[in-house]
This record gives sequence, structure tokens and C-alpha cells, in this order.
Amino acid sequence: MHFLLLYKVLDDYTVRREPFRAEHLALAHEFHRRGILELGGALDQPVDMAVLLFRCDSQDPIEEFIQRDPYVRNGLIASWQIRRWITVVGDTAQSPINPKDLP
Repeated sequence: MHFLLLYKVLDDYTVRREPFRAEHLALAHEFHRRGILELGGALDQPVDMAVLLFRCDSQDPIEEFIQRDPYVRNGLIASWQIRRWITVVGDTAQSPINPKDLP
């Protein structure tokens, strides 16, 4: 299954993240090496959210990520939301749909 982790970041996030950025990226790379985190990054103009794409069987690894994330532990994330994403197009889509198969 695919899940999106949506972080709502503080207004001064880009300045305040610097002391924690190396630890945050190390955590993200760990989850990527484990095959759980596929993509992650901040939205731009404005930098008000970050989006992380996970591929896992449950929300448990995502909740582990959130608990260990220095951005969360140090108050840089105003709120977060985990959403299951039903992917239908692409090589790694979990529920691929071919338009030829539709009525």
C-alpha cells in the first residue's frame, strides 16, 4: 500500500530546521534503505508543507518515523496527517488500472 505523510510546517521552518536537518535526512535515508520511504521533500513557493511517500503494509512504520523525526520532536511540524493513497498509474502502482480494461 502507498501512504502519504503530510507535514504542515511552521512559517520559519527553513531557518529552524538547520540544527536538525542532518538527523532528519539520516532518518529518511534509513527508511528508504529499508524499502519503506520512496520519496520525500518540502513543497516550494511557499514552503508550508512537506510530503513523504511511503510503501508499507500498515501505518506502523510511518508512526515510527514520526516518533523518531527530530523535526516533530523539536516542534518544527505544526501538524501532520497520514493518508492512504490508492495509486492506479505507474510502474509501482498498488491498484493498476488499464483504460483498455474499463467498460
